Amino acid sequence: MAAREHAVVVGAGMAGLLAARVLSDAFARVTIVERDAPSSGVRRGVPQGAHLHGLLDGGRRIMEELYPGLTDELVAAGAPTGEPLRDTRWYLHGRRLAPTATGMRSVLASRPFLESALRARAVAVPGVDVAGPGTVTGLCTDGSRAVTGVRVRPRSGREESLAADLVVDASGRGSRVADWLRAAGHAAPVQERVDVDLGYATRFYRRRPEHLDGQLAVTVSTIPRFRGGGCLAVDGGRWLVTLAGMLGDHPPADAAGFEAFAATLPTPDIHRVIGAAEPLGDPVPYRFGGSLRRRFDRLPDPARGFVALGDAVCSVNPLYAQGMSLAAQQVRVLRAQLASPGPLDPRTFYRDTARLCDAAWEIATRSDLALPEVDGRRPLPARVLDGYIRRVQLAAHRDPVVSRAFLRVANLVDAPATLLAPRVLVRVLRPGAC
Repeated sequence: MAAREHAVVVGAGMAGLLAARVLSDAFARVTIVERDAPSSGVRRGVPQGAHLHGLLDGGRRIMEELYPGLTDELVAAGAPTGEPLRDTRWYLHGRRLAPTATGMRSVLASRPFLESALRARAVAVPGVDVAGPGTVTGLCTDGSRAVTGVRVRPRSGREESLAADLVVDASGRGSRVADWLRAAGHAAPVQERVDVDLGYATRFYRRRPEHLDGQLAVTVSTIPRFRGGGCLAVDGGRWLVTLAGMLGDHPPADAAGFEAFAATLPTPDIHRVIGAAEPLGDPVPYRFGGSLRRRFDRLPDPARGFVALGDAVCSVNPLYAQGMSLAAQQVRVLRAQLASPGPLDPRTFYRDTARLCDAAWEIATRSDLALPEVDGRRPLPARVLDGYIRRVQLAAHRDPVVSRAFLRVANLVDAPATLLAPRVLVRVLRPGAC
C-alpha cells in the first residue's frame, strides 16, 4: 500500500506523464491536471509540438525504465529506429561526423505520436487519473504556508480546490509558478536567460525508401554561424523537416521561401529530400526567445509540499534536443527521493536536479555564447573550455572515437567529463586532429 495518499501533477506533457509514473509508486492516487483535452494532434499548450523533437538516448532509456516495453511499442506502431551516426547523418561546422557504432538507439517520432503513447501508458497505471480539461489558478496552503493542494478552474464550472500531499509543477516553460508562490507567501525563484531569437519552420513530406539513400535522418547544426535544420523519418511514413536560424535569421513559412532557405544549408541533403518528396501541408513557423532557467535551487526556504521540474525549471535552446531527456533525468531523481519514507524535501530535490540542469544549461548556452552577438557572461575558464569543445567537434569529423564520445555526451548518456578522458584528449589535441 502506498505510504502517501494523494499527489497532483500540473500538466500532462512529457514531464508530467513521466512524473505521474514515479508518483504512483509512492502515493495511493495521482491526479494529472491538464488544460487541454486529449488530442492525437498538436495541443494548444505545446506550441512547439508540430516541430522536430529529438528523443536523446539518455531520455529514451529512462522512459524505458519507467514504462518497460515502450520503445518496442513505439516501433511497432510505426516509429523508425536506428543507430545514430550509422543510420543518421550529423553535421557540425558544415561537415559530417565520422560514422561509427555508438551503442545507442534512436527512436524517431513526432511529438504528438510520442506523447500519445506515453499518455496511454500513464493512464493505464493503477491510481493515475487525468482531470480536466482544467486550469490550475493557484496553490492551497495551510497555516505554516506548506502547499496542501491546488485551485483548479474547469473549462465549465466554478473554481474548486484539489487537496494533495504533494504538488508537482510540470506545466512547462510558460508555468505561472512565480505568481503562485508569491500569492501563497513564498519567494519566487530568480531567473536566468540567454536570448538567441531562434526561428523555426516545419513541413511534413511523404517519405519514400530512396530518399536520403535509405537513411533515417540528417541533422545540420547552426554552430557556429550556419543556418541549420533536421530531416527525420517519423511515424506515418513521413519526413518531418524543420529549418532553423538564430538571431533573427528565420526561415520563411511559405513554400518557395522554405525551399530556398533549405538550399542555403551547408550540406545539400535536406534540400534534396524536399525537392524530391511530396509535401503534406504548408510550412508552420515557431519562435523561441532563448534559454530560461528558474533557480529553485537558490531558494533559502522552498515551499514544502511542492516541487517543479522539466521546462518549468530549465528550458534550453531546443536545437540541442535536451528538453524531454532532461525532464526524464529529473523524474528519476524524484523517484529516488520518494523511495525514502516521509515528506519529500524540496531543498534536496532542487539541489540534486540542479546538477542535471547545470550540465544541460552549459551545453546549450556555451554553444549559443560562441556567437558574439548573444549577450551573456564569458569567463576565461569557460572560454578555454569552449576552445577545447570546438576542437572536439572538429576532430569528430575524422576520428570515430571522438565522434562516438561526443555524440554519447550530446545524448546525455555519458557525462561531459568523458570528453576529457585520456583516450579522447590525446586524439583531440594531437597535431592534425582538426
